[in-house]
Amino acid sequence: MAQQVARGVDAVTGCEAIIKTVASVSTTTSATEDAVPASGPPFATLEDLNNCDGLLLGSPTHFGNMSAAMKHFIDGTTASWMGAALTGKPAGVFTSTASMHGGQESTLLSMMLPLLHHGMVMVGLPYSEPALARTTRGGTPYGASHVSDANGNAPLDDNEIALCRALGRRVAECAVALKDSDLQIAGKNSP
Repeated sequence: MAQQVARGVDAVTGCEAIIKTVASVSTTTSATEDAVPASGPPFATLEDLNNCDGLLLGSPTHFGNMSAAMKHFIDGTTASWMGAALTGKPAGVFTSTASMHGGQESTLLSMMLPLLHHGMVMVGLPYSEPALARTTRGGTPYGASHVSDANGNAPLDDNEIALCRALGRRVAECAVALKDSDLQIAGKNSP
């Protein structure tokens, strides 16, 4: 899903998606991840968040909520919050579940809450996106979603791909519009 969302971002002139991941959460308090993962995207840092023009946050669904690793990462963003580093920037969310009715919408909402506390401008998927009306597996107005099946083997279908790309494109277009305008979102750069 992240690759499809990134393609949507990259389709907007002047935008470049950078895919990052978060470190796993250990079941023991003394274990830590290496600074650089052995494979896959590099780990996200607070500096990455502070410097982004827009944010697309994705997580698997775990009992109707974002993953513990994503929650742990977000819980470590207090310095960014105190500095209003994300205020006024657009954000979107996406998720994947193992089953239908596996908590897609509640997971998307759980990811939105801290982003709203950061003062981000949430971007969803309007029903004017044709794939939202056609999808039978994933996709909500809150963000892109996918049903991967119990083994995680189900590929994205054409509608899910279209919705991932649309979400990426919408967040990127909002980022460009906000950056290129004199519009200041309430709370950012205010006395």
